[in-house]
Amino acid sequence: MQALKIRTTEGAETTFQVEIAETPSAWAKGLMYRTTLDPNNGMLFLFGDEKPRAFWMKNTFIALDILFIDKCGTILQIANDAMPQSLERIISNAPAFAALEVTADTAERLGITAGDDIIHPAFQCDSSDKAH
Repeated sequence: MQALKIRTTEGAETTFQVEIAETPSAWAKGLMYRTTLDPNNGMLFLFGDEKPRAFWMKNTFIALDILFIDKCGTILQIANDAMPQSLERIISNAPAFAALEVTADTAERLGITAGDDIIHPAFQCDSSDKAH
């Protein structure tokens, strides 16, 4: 587990403990087959490049929020309350470098929106790289 912070545009910060998924087999498994997830935990998918991403909830028993993230750590999009065991594809609306899965309603509860920042060593951009 590693610490990851989300900083909203208003400056509020929340720390999560995340598992890292950075191999194709870890990406495929994700949080499948788990029946619980602590509200302060999650899984960070690190893909290594930016391109459109797709998730589904097959064999996932926990409702999730999926945050799609660019290489600088900016949240591009949030798929709120992904339905457990759904085969519907959840597709990023822009090329994503990473995705963060947390329990459903986390984004709404904490006021997290697109444009907010993920603070973690995987995201290494300086201010000139940032789009906002």
